[in-house]
Amino acid sequence: MSNETPSTMDFLETCRSRVDAELDRRIASGSTSERLQEAMRYSVLGGGKRIRPALSLAAASALGQSIDAALVPACAIELIHAYSLVHDDLPAMDNDELRRGRPTAHIAFDEATAILAGDALQAMAFEWLAETPDIETPARLAMIQELARASGHGGMVGGQAIDLESVGKNLSLAQLETMHRHKTGALIEASVRIGALTAPGVSEQSLTSLTRYARALGLAFQVQDDLLDIEGDTETIGKPQGSDVARAKPTYPALLGLAGAREHLAALLDNALENLQDFGPEADPLRAMADYVVARTY
Repeated sequence: MSNETPSTMDFLETCRSRVDAELDRRIASGSTSERLQEAMRYSVLGGGKRIRPALSLAAASALGQSIDAALVPACAIELIHAYSLVHDDLPAMDNDELRRGRPTAHIAFDEATAILAGDALQAMAFEWLAETPDIETPARLAMIQELARASGHGGMVGGQAIDLESVGKNLSLAQLETMHRHKTGALIEASVRIGALTAPGVSEQSLTSLTRYARALGLAFQVQDDLLDIEGDTETIGKPQGSDVARAKPTYPALLGLAGAREHLAALLDNALENLQDFGPEADPLRAMADYVVARTY
């Protein structure tokens, strides 16, 4: 596994800068409640790696689409991600008090405001997709369907339900990966597919290859998260270290051991990159993102 290279970080920083500026501009006003508006901005603009929108922009670039045309869909994906974190942190869910090195939304505000902020961000994501400029209507409808499927009961929400039901249980590798393909992987897969759908005339073959790349990467992302929960530190990862172990959650290291989890991570990276073999240098940002996901320290 390679470390973060200057080109990787340049691409990530460009994406992060563009996405943050667009999010800041679009969430600047519009709410009927100032407190709700503040909580939404707090939840979205309080840092974050922006991996999902960066993957979406990288997929668009791999197919010749400009970052400008793919920016709004990428931002919509980040709204869904932000909403999911707000709700995951709630007392009824993971009951976390720290996110991205700051108090979680329900601590910074209150539980009811955090719930409403998450609800509002979820709805806003689909509003933005429906209004995406420079994208034809059929593509916008396809992107809305992708995001709805990935974030709902058959995707992220369903995966979170399995996660809550699995606390204290011993899962097989197949069961663990089913959970994470939904909880974490579904939104990562949708990020790549939505980025690809912004490119006019994307072929089914290209979409299939990018989907397989994203599926492997989604699992790799979770393996690295599980490793960081054990090997990271709270200050660096921005959330309590060891929280998964403390809650007796099923994880890759618990099932495979640390060495086995690292081997599985390497295999998933190889799988992801193999699915980009038919793409030229225009897919280098996707390759760099895969390296970054498995080498990150937070």
